[in-house]
Amino acid sequence: MSVAVPTRARSSAALVLAGVLWGTGGLAGSLLASRTGLHPMGVAAYRLLIGGVIATGYLWLTGGLRGLPRTREARRRLLTVGGLFALFQTSYFVAVSLSSVSVATMTTIGSAPVLLAIVTVVKSRRLPATWTLVSLAGSLTGLALLQWTPGEKVDVAGVLFALLAAAGFAALTLVTATRVEGLDPLPTTAFGCLIGGAVLAPAAVWFGMAVPPHADVLALVLYFGVVPTALAYAAYFRGLEGAHPVLAALSALLEPLTAALLSMAVLGERLGVVGWCGAVVLIAALGVAYLRPAS
Repeated sequence: MSVAVPTRARSSAALVLAGVLWGTGGLAGSLLASRTGLHPMGVAAYRLLIGGVIATGYLWLTGGLRGLPRTREARRRLLTVGGLFALFQTSYFVAVSLSSVSVATMTTIGSAPVLLAIVTVVKSRRLPATWTLVSLAGSLTGLALLQWTPGEKVDVAGVLFALLAAAGFAALTLVTATRVEGLDPLPTTAFGCLIGGAVLAPAAVWFGMAVPPHADVLALVLYFGVVPTALAYAAYFRGLEGAHPVLAALSALLEPLTAALLSMAVLGERLGVVGWCGAVVLIAALGVAYLRPAS
C-alpha cells in the first residue's frame, strides 16, 4: 500500500499535466494558423517535427540515446506510435475543416475513452468499475455542456473523421500502456513525433509550410512543438504506466477546459452559464477518476 499510493499519485499528476499542456496547444495552434495562414496539415506537421527534433536533441545532449534498445519490438513500437500520431492528427484537422473546432474536439476527445471502455469490456468480459462509469458519464456530460453551441450544424463526414481520430488516440493509448523493455516515455515521444511528422511532411509541403521569419511566429512554432507536444505526450506516456487506459484517456478532457479558460484570459472570450456548468461537472468527474478508491 505504501508503494502503490505514491505511484498512483505520480501517475495522476503526470496525466493532469498532459491534459493542461494539451489545452495550451489549442490556443497556440489557433494563433499560429491565423498569423501564418498555414493549412491544418502544415500546423500538424510542424507540431510533430519540432516536438520530435527538440526531444531528440535533448536526449542526445543528456546521453539518453546511448541506452536505447535496438530490438525488433522497440522498432515496431516506435513505428506504430509514429503512424498513430500521423493518423489521429490528420483525421482531427480534417474533421475541423469539415465541421468546426467544437464539434471535432467534442467528438474526438469524448469518443476516445468510450472506445477504450468498450475494448476493455470485450477483452476482460466484465463491466468497468462503478467509479469508472460514473467518471466517464460525468466527463462526457461536462464536455458536451462546455462545448455546446446552439444551432450549430453537424457535418456527417466531419464526425466520421473525428471518430477516426478518436480511434487513433485510443489505439495509441492501448499500445503505449504496455511498456517495451528499455524504451522510456521521452524516447517514445521523440521518435514517434519524428516518424509521424515525416509521414505528414509530403502533404504539408504540398499545401505549403512557409512561415514569415518573425520572432513571434517562430516562438509560437517552437512553443507548439515543445510544450503541448513533446512535454505533454512524454507526461501522458509516463502517466499511462500507472493508470487504467480509460481513466488515462479522460485526462485529455482537460484540453478543452484549459483552452476555454485561456481563451477567456487571453482572447477576451466569454463562457456562458451552460459552459461554466460543464466546466464544474467536468472537473468533478475528473476528480472522481483521480481520487477514486484504489481497487
